[in-house]
Amino acid sequence: MRAIGIDIGTTTISIIMIDGENGKLLGSKTIAHKSFQKGPTSASKVQDPEKIWNFTRSGVEEIIAEFGKPDSIGMTGQMHGMLYIDKNGKAVSPLYTWQDGNGNELRKDAATYAETLRAATGSAATGYGLTTHYFLQENDLIPADAQKMVTISDYVAMRLCGEKDPFIAKDMAASWGCYDLEIGDFCKDEMKEVGIDISYLPRILQGHGVIGMTKGNHLPEGIPVSASLGDNQASVLGSVKNLSNTVLVNIGTGSQVSFGTETFLESNGSIELRPCTDKLYLMVGSGLCGGRAYAMLEQFYREITDNDTQLYGMMEKQAREWKETSGKESAWKVRTTFSGTRSNPRERGSITGIGVENFHPGAMTLGMIQGILEELYEMYKRMKEMTGTKAVQLVGSGNGIRQNKLMQELAKELFRLPMDIPECKEEAAYGAALQSLASAGFAESMEQMQQKIRYI
Repeated sequence: MRAIGIDIGTTTISIIMIDGENGKLLGSKTIAHKSFQKGPTSASKVQDPEKIWNFTRSGVEEIIAEFGKPDSIGMTGQMHGMLYIDKNGKAVSPLYTWQDGNGNELRKDAATYAETLRAATGSAATGYGLTTHYFLQENDLIPADAQKMVTISDYVAMRLCGEKDPFIAKDMAASWGCYDLEIGDFCKDEMKEVGIDISYLPRILQGHGVIGMTKGNHLPEGIPVSASLGDNQASVLGSVKNLSNTVLVNIGTGSQVSFGTETFLESNGSIELRPCTDKLYLMVGSGLCGGRAYAMLEQFYREITDNDTQLYGMMEKQAREWKETSGKESAWKVRTTFSGTRSNPRERGSITGIGVENFHPGAMTLGMIQGILEELYEMYKRMKEMTGTKAVQLVGSGNGIRQNKLMQELAKELFRLPMDIPECKEEAAYGAALQSLASAGFAESMEQMQQKIRYI
């Protein structure tokens, strides 16, 4: 049995095919979709959903042409974002991504749209789908022929199957905000009180089951397609064999730390509780800058040196030399909240601990790496306090940590745990592929499919 996993990311589309019997990656394709476009306001961060759909379809065609017809297709993609579709299931708006800043705009009462929704429902932030929807509604920016909202990855799933009726699984629904985890539904009454039109909400699915079969689009017909996982959940499910005793550190453009719990827990501040499997929730702490902070530093060095080539190798070398000669405690103290936090988007980062003795690029780079990790570790400590349990295993994922051996070593030292790195670099697409096989009936459970995960 074979499965395709599709991950609709912020900048790329990753498509893989795996052997479901042994978990081996058969092939992969990464497409830079370059779909950002001008939005209706200066704070908008939007993309062209039709461009994303066309790139995805052609990528799936190529994978199938090379490796044959799969037994299932799984979906995942960027969380929080949304677009509007018409009665025929076709996009009539751009995709408003998780980076959209309109939720931080001020209303007439001097509160932002995100603040207003957070006070009413307990869960809202700029970039969250329902915060964006609220802003668009209040500013008459919803297209006249819009009927429903949908995520980009579920939109692609609909197009693969020729479906018109939109849907959303609980993990993606929660990512839109204004969602009650305990009851498993949107906070509809509270949204009505604020004045939000809830008729645009899609139906909520109980799991990530098969939503239809491929139909047309130059693809083989009859392949089961599953409802989309959130990219965070998919990355965890594609990286971790046992969610109840493993902490996952993912560092890419952003950064996240994730830890499973069977118990519903009230969460606030930097820790979110998210739906994951039928048995487990995920506690998730997100650093909005994460790996981007390291990329910012690399760009800073390039500007200083007027160098067109990447300097990551030099940066890691200098940071390692500083650590070995002067100790990691002597590095600069960097707080990497350069893009704010979910609870306080106006917060900014800081750099301290600079002296004559450590005024060196190696100390700065080492401090930046430690700052990225320390932000996540502080969140993990809160998770341990909330649950009264601790992890016995650490898994690292995302290109930020995969490509930086020093970051891996520092993570193991900070968390005081052994670390595994998944063999498949496209962890979210891999998790979606595993989920699709379970949903299509090729395994008794997702937990059984997770045992197929292979580590380096």
